[in-house]
Amino acid sequence: MEMMIKILIPVGVFAALGLLLGLMLALASRVFAVKVDERETKIAECLPGANCGGCGYSGCAQLAAAIVAGEAKPGACTVCDADALRAIGEVMGVEVEVPVRMRAQVMCSGTQNYAKAKYIYAGAQDCIAAAAMGGGDKLCPNGCIGLGTCVAHCPFGAISVVEGVAVVDYRKCAGCGVCVAACPKHLIKLIPYDSAHWVGCMSVDKGSALRGYCDVGCIACKLCEKVCESGAIKVDGFIASIDYSKCTDCGKCVDKCPRNIIWSARRQGKGLIIKREKPAKEE
Repeated sequence: MEMMIKILIPVGVFAALGLLLGLMLALASRVFAVKVDERETKIAECLPGANCGGCGYSGCAQLAAAIVAGEAKPGACTVCDADALRAIGEVMGVEVEVPVRMRAQVMCSGTQNYAKAKYIYAGAQDCIAAAAMGGGDKLCPNGCIGLGTCVAHCPFGAISVVEGVAVVDYRKCAGCGVCVAACPKHLIKLIPYDSAHWVGCMSVDKGSALRGYCDVGCIACKLCEKVCESGAIKVDGFIASIDYSKCTDCGKCVDKCPRNIIWSARRQGKGLIIKREKPAKEE
């Protein structure tokens, strides 16, 4: 009996201490509780919950708090659809201008069959690490390294590497822009989702130099610029680019390009790469 009492006394003391501490914690949680604006909860429910970081904040909850605090615009989420953005506007009592839906596009066509290599890379499978080794293993200083850093960063699984070049599956792409920031060569651009054409090259070298390391790179011949009736495609500093606010999707630049470097969604399919045809003979 004496032994039982010796055991029960400390057990009772610890139980009483536990109860006391629990009450103190409950009281402290009430006294020091941070009141959350209910608008934050409502806005967070409208956001996709992907926590992709495309808005510049670490997660959707942080963006919701920033919107309520007036630090971010109600339409800051690049992933939300039109209905979700309008719902956020209703919570904040403002009208949200729904932006044009965007998608990522890799502006490089230098696959293993067309881009020449300068050395065999055997380091970490990371584009940033490879870029530190002389810009990567391709002779083209502006070609896709193809080790998948963009793949690893994409929160939607929309990118894969095919034949040494990153490729975007438009059906999965949410236009968050995370891959744009991840690419050390700055080869990924956000373009309007419904754009039918794009220039698959970002080379800044003259055509005479480019021919030495890529069979399909843009040589800045300006034939696309001359044939475009709407003035949507320009060659500036040996780089051809499309102004999508002017492009009518006529496709004349695609047919005229001697290097076959202007791609069309119709030719490529639904965001999935296909085998390229050989470039036409240059004039």
